[in-house]
Amino acid sequence: MTPLSKEEIIKLPEANQKGQMSLETAMQKRRSVREFGGRRLTLAELSQLLWAAQGISGARSYKRTAPSAGGLCPLELYVLVGEVDGFEVGLYRYQAGENNLVCLHGRDLRLALGRAAVEQTWLAEAAVVFVFAAVYERTTGKYGERGVRYVHMDVAFAAENLHLQAVALGLGTVVMGAFVDEQVHGVLELAEEERPLIIMPVG
Repeated sequence: MTPLSKEEIIKLPEANQKGQMSLETAMQKRRSVREFGGRRLTLAELSQLLWAAQGISGARSYKRTAPSAGGLCPLELYVLVGEVDGFEVGLYRYQAGENNLVCLHGRDLRLALGRAAVEQTWLAEAAVVFVFAAVYERTTGKYGERGVRYVHMDVAFAAENLHLQAVALGLGTVVMGAFVDEQVHGVLELAEEERPLIIMPVG
């Protein structure tokens, strides 16, 4: 398979909006998982996880699967792909409006990210690793300092969606908040205004 070039765009399959597991069952089964087997994800599963976290659920781009204060959508979602069938290893940014992934790097950054997460290198065993970052100014521009609280609420909603979707797909994940912000920022080469908030390995 030919490695993807930087900024190459990958169209994702449409998400399935009728799952096999009830919401109640997913909530009952939800646990924090820090050990992962070797199962690879399918592209359909990756697309489903991205949609659950930040996908479009209405006719307008601010209508998301997770609530956002004022419909301002301050979150940026990145995914480090390691083990997905038919998909190149690398770092990608999710474009919710287009249901695309944009290739940022063709390198496996999972171990480097684990080191930035206070040496939690076990996360490199996950098939994929999601990172939520935020541009606070999108929300604080309207709500002032209270907007910081709203951004943190936004990411909590999105992370719970992702967690429950993982369970419904027979996968495991955990919400990680222990990391050195500057190091994660550097590993992912985030934009200056972006701040990493949550890491979620899935496998």
